[in-house]
Amino acid sequence: MTGRVAAIDCGTNTIKLLIGDLPAVDVREMRMVRLGQDLDRTGRIADEALVRAFAAIDEYAELIASHDVPPERVRFVATSATRDASNSAAFVAGVRERLGVEPEVVSGDVEAALSFDGAVRNLRDSPAAPVLVVDIGGGSTELILGSSAPEAADSMDIGSVRLHERHLHSDPPTAAEVAACLADIDAHLDACPVDPAHAATVVGVAGTVTQLAAVALGLTAYSRDAVDQTVLPADEVFATVDRLVAMTVAERRALPSMHPGRADVIDAGVLILAQVLRRSGAASLLVSDSDILDGIAWSIARPNGS
Repeated sequence: MTGRVAAIDCGTNTIKLLIGDLPAVDVREMRMVRLGQDLDRTGRIADEALVRAFAAIDEYAELIASHDVPPERVRFVATSATRDASNSAAFVAGVRERLGVEPEVVSGDVEAALSFDGAVRNLRDSPAAPVLVVDIGGGSTELILGSSAPEAADSMDIGSVRLHERHLHSDPPTAAEVAACLADIDAHLDACPVDPAHAATVVGVAGTVTQLAAVALGLTAYSRDAVDQTVLPADEVFATVDRLVAMTVAERRALPSMHPGRADVIDAGVLILAQVLRRSGAASLLVSDSDILDGIAWSIARPNGS
């Protein structure tokens, strides 16, 4: 038995909580707080975003206490938005006050390693190697290439919230806006040291990918069991990307499996996914609903990586 742990992943769009005695999971929660609201433009976390985030963390503190997880078994990992914000110290202090633990503002390399471990550890079948894990967040996208462990990784400052706010201003976005967004994505991929073409298997993780899978599968409500480890043909991924980008926000929100907090920014996120998958040349996308949150949890339970 590893003992119960509590892992928190604080990204640009969501804050997620996992509590469990791994591999058993007692709690898996997500709150859409949009911590990265206007961050690309202002360079700081908006006051209203701090309010939303602290409200979610207060909820999580109560859940952690109710499951008797001691502070030394809690790990709070903050990624792109907190790395980039000029007022990140205020956020860090607020987290410390509420949880009694020191939040870790991790580098892109650490984020990538945790994402890879979380995505690959829970796969039922051993995928053909090398495996490319694609983690599309709100503020950054990680590409991690490896077999049993990461061998090459890079974190790019492109994500669903960041690129939507930067480029996709119309509803639905215009062809010119989509072209500008794709050009931005391609410029980052051109500079990325991790080449998707080297991958034998592409594994997509995090909300953009799992949400696209739910839409592609035509689910009437989001189901982790239905989405996790499904294999989508590349042509089906591209068709679903085109469909989502062409929709208005209201039309996306009307999709029965769509989380309303993703509907406005998923257009930029799926465009990132499409460009990575095209460059890989892979015939399909393997979707994993285990991601950096699971990697954080395992890093507490098995700190030596066992």
